[in-house]
Amino acid sequence: MSTTPVAEGGGSTETIAGFLAALAIFAGIVGIAQRPVTTGLTALFIALVSAAMASGRSKNLATAAVAITGASWLTGMIVSVLTNRPLW
Repeated sequence: MSTTPVAEGGGSTETIAGFLAALAIFAGIVGIAQRPVTTGLTALFIALVSAAMASGRSKNLATAAVAITGASWLTGMIVSVLTNRPLW
């Protein structure tokens, strides 16, 4: 009888990458309402680190984090310019 082997988790690196991606998404969304340069670019850096670390199941989350934080940064910049708020 043959069975397919159970895929083991990626370990702590994959878990940390998932948490970093979630943190980046949260910080990116906060960056829309707060100062987009400091908060948004920090969130984008965290998302890129998460994408570099990700493998397996957290790869899609890390990819989404990069896209969401990039879009949030752009949205935050537009909102700040239109409402005459400080960028940093």
